[in-house]
Amino acid sequence: MNEEQRNIINTIKLLGIDMISNAKSGHPGIVLGAAPIMYTLFANHLKFDPTNPNWINRDRFVLSAGHGSALLYATLYAAGYGIDIEDIAAFRRLNSKTPGHPEYGVTPGVDMTTGPLGQGFASAVGMAMAEKYLSALVSKEIKKQRLIDHFTYVLCGDGDLMEGITYEAASLAGLYGLGKLIVLYDSNNITLDATKQKTVREDIIKRFSSIGWDIDYVRDGENVTAIDKAIARAKRNMNRPTLIEIRTVIGRGSYNEGTNIVHGSPLSKDDVENLRRNMKMDTKPLEVIEEDIDKFRVIINKRLKKKNALWYEYYDEVKKTNTIGIQKLVSFFEEGNISLNFKAENFKIADNYHEELRESNSKIMNIIAERTPFFLGGSADLGSSCKTNLVKESDYSKSNPLGRNIYYGVREHAMAAITSGLALSGLRPFCSTFLIFADYQKPAIRLATLMNIPVTYIYTHDTIAVGEDGPTHEPVEQLLMLRSIPNMIVYRPADINEVIGSWGTIMENKLPSSLVISKSDLPIIKGTDGTKVKLGGYVVGDASACEGVIISSGSELSLAQKVVEDLNIRGKKIRLVSMPSIEIFKNQSKEYQESVLPPNAKIAVIEASHPYSWTSFTALENIAGVDTFGLSGHKDEVLNHFGFTFQTMLEKMLDIFK
Repeated sequence: MNEEQRNIINTIKLLGIDMISNAKSGHPGIVLGAAPIMYTLFANHLKFDPTNPNWINRDRFVLSAGHGSALLYATLYAAGYGIDIEDIAAFRRLNSKTPGHPEYGVTPGVDMTTGPLGQGFASAVGMAMAEKYLSALVSKEIKKQRLIDHFTYVLCGDGDLMEGITYEAASLAGLYGLGKLIVLYDSNNITLDATKQKTVREDIIKRFSSIGWDIDYVRDGENVTAIDKAIARAKRNMNRPTLIEIRTVIGRGSYNEGTNIVHGSPLSKDDVENLRRNMKMDTKPLEVIEEDIDKFRVIINKRLKKKNALWYEYYDEVKKTNTIGIQKLVSFFEEGNISLNFKAENFKIADNYHEELRESNSKIMNIIAERTPFFLGGSADLGSSCKTNLVKESDYSKSNPLGRNIYYGVREHAMAAITSGLALSGLRPFCSTFLIFADYQKPAIRLATLMNIPVTYIYTHDTIAVGEDGPTHEPVEQLLMLRSIPNMIVYRPADINEVIGSWGTIMENKLPSSLVISKSDLPIIKGTDGTKVKLGGYVVGDASACEGVIISSGSELSLAQKVVEDLNIRGKKIRLVSMPSIEIFKNQSKEYQESVLPPNAKIAVIEASHPYSWTSFTALENIAGVDTFGLSGHKDEVLNHFGFTFQTMLEKMLDIFK
């Protein structure tokens, strides 16, 4: 590297190290080892606009090795994003723009929340899939379009590539030929505890090559020219994703360079001073040489200013095209409007309608798919069981990026993370599997809810009524788990009316949602109302004064209704409440909540899942639920064993309301 490049890179290195020292926590190793990679990417390749961090045609950059946040923030500051020295000094402090790991929506230039290793890598696959889909969608309206044409870059480390999710996601990326996905592998052979050789024996390069990736190699991670040429080669390859292994030295230049000691602990004061001397950087902590920062910004501006201006001019011309298709795309890109006309009140369902609820859900999903091109998704090899295929749509593939049915294979974890990548690109994606396998998805779900993005998780086979498959496939605690996640809205509809209402609410907002659907054959329940799902819970039938309330959801609502009818015949004055979404109900006004659940009324609950979901409404002994694992047997035998029959439930409710 030349002197100018060295000075800029050293400025980024020292700024990152000073952030960590000032915070008294962080990961200096990646800052000192990977700064030349970040410099080369931002100076020579990444397409972005610091004045418009959410520009629709920017290249996406995902720091999958999220512990390297200080390196990212230092680079973003140097590149001219809306981060100042005060933000840099507030690294890892409460409510700062520079949190401990990158957070979407907090720091300009951060395209997703990362930290748990492998998650960023997998979600980046979803971003690359979205680029390919949206590019093809625009191409239907504009020949030789330049509106959507960007790359997705990932910086990852050895730890990312050890996580199983990266193998799942990389396999799909190779299958789908995501040529605009470029992974920069910071290969330093060190993890937090030890050298990589203590935990990894396989040849990672051969692994990626075998699943359809192009491979490149840079022997010296300080060689900016070599890194630059490798990225340029990758950008010319449009048929396969590329992994560039860049050999670096963790903590380069520090006393403990090349060891795990420098991975996750601040450097000593003497070590930092030694770095400054060796770099010939006469600066104080958290001080930069403005000339070096200015030079970096000039390099970036010279490369991007004209190209970006031409794109904005092109976009202005596109917006003048007065066709429905173009105007829908513009509305989508500028406002996130998916052009969906879907209202629960417009649906009229016959009183004798009767079918498996997953079939009802399938019909509603396909209506949505017909009305908007921005709705797509798939299943982890269970589309035929979950009934989530979009029947009039083709399959997403390397040769057909406009397909809206995504075949994920048996890859629940990667599916959830990839779906987040699709949502981060503005699409309204879904993914589906059995409720029991939500456990496989939890890390990705947690990040989606932390980012508060509109992913819809569809779960079928939702109770012990799965029967013969036994306890390994019978969910008990999964509903409780989903309901406990901040920002997650869980819907458990009881019939087609509530399925329609659930989708109406899901598509009206932009929140993470779990739609939990029974596989059972269910009738329409008298008194259900899809338009009231948006309230979370509502009275089914008689809403007059009452001495008690039975709350239920999903397939148990029909059982609860029969029990309530019998109790009322006995003069008990019990009210039935359907509560498809606890979270939405709790967000209603106190007045509405008390109109549904009178303060002086005794409350009971019937739901075939773990009872802890409901303890904020009533005492544990008033909840008919399941707090043990299920059993293998015929559906009716299992339900009978756990007391979910009319006679047993009636007796339990008589005891509660005696």
